[in-house]
Amino acid sequence: MRFSLRNIIVVLLVFIGFLTFTGAFFIVNETKQAIVLQFGDPRKVITEPGLQFKIPFIQDAVFLDSRLLNLDPQPEEMILSDQKRIIVDSFARYKIVNPLKFFQTVRNEATFSDSFGRIINASVRGVIAQYSLASLLSDNRINIMNEIQDQILGNEDSFGVEIIDIRIGRTDLTEQVSNNVYQRMRSEREKEANLLRAEGEELSKEIVASADRQHTVIIAEAERTSSILRGEGDAEKNTILADAYGLDEEFFDFLRTMQACRDTFGDTKMSMVIAPGQVCEKFFGEIDTDN
Repeated sequence: MRFSLRNIIVVLLVFIGFLTFTGAFFIVNETKQAIVLQFGDPRKVITEPGLQFKIPFIQDAVFLDSRLLNLDPQPEEMILSDQKRIIVDSFARYKIVNPLKFFQTVRNEATFSDSFGRIINASVRGVIAQYSLASLLSDNRINIMNEIQDQILGNEDSFGVEIIDIRIGRTDLTEQVSNNVYQRMRSEREKEANLLRAEGEELSKEIVASADRQHTVIIAEAERTSSILRGEGDAEKNTILADAYGLDEEFFDFLRTMQACRDTFGDTKMSMVIAPGQVCEKFFGEIDTDN
């Protein structure tokens, strides 16, 4: 019984010694920096990586990141100088350069993101309220960002951080403003389309009217020329006919009679019977009726 109790005591002592030894040392890697706390109060700041010592059961170590960190506040709706509302999504990059100040102010990165995020949004809101949407979307955006950064840099020492960069990642119009802008753009495009359509219709009417005038002039000229040529042709025809009639009046009368017959009967296969008389005797000679 005594041996068993002794063994238990030895095991307990070894276990307590192991806990004491392991609790007395901790490792700070190259991406971290540590603050040694004694009953919650900071006692030592460690910024170099390596194996470190602390009093077990009395002191504790809190680790903070030594790398470049991102801060992305919640997007907020803001009003510009032209009374337009936009949703601004800004972000910042920072580094913890004074771990003790940082720990005493905000304790951890989550609390810092919440507190400093509100400062960023307030600075952004105050600066862009002086500018219109057109300025914010123009080349003046760089100057606006520099003005925002100058305001925010005044607060970095209070938190023990260094602000590396601040940017407005995205600016979106609110749904109502987007709809208003869309409707205005649509109205402008419809107005421009109606103007172009009216100009096109007016030009079309001018072209059609010009074509109609040219058509009327061409037809009139053609009819005038046709009448002149027809008159000249008729005169020439009459002259030729008169000359021909003067050469052989009997043949001309006979020819006109034949033409009249042709015009009367056309291409029909009808036979024409001419009774003896003046017409027959004039063109075909005297017919012997006894035969």
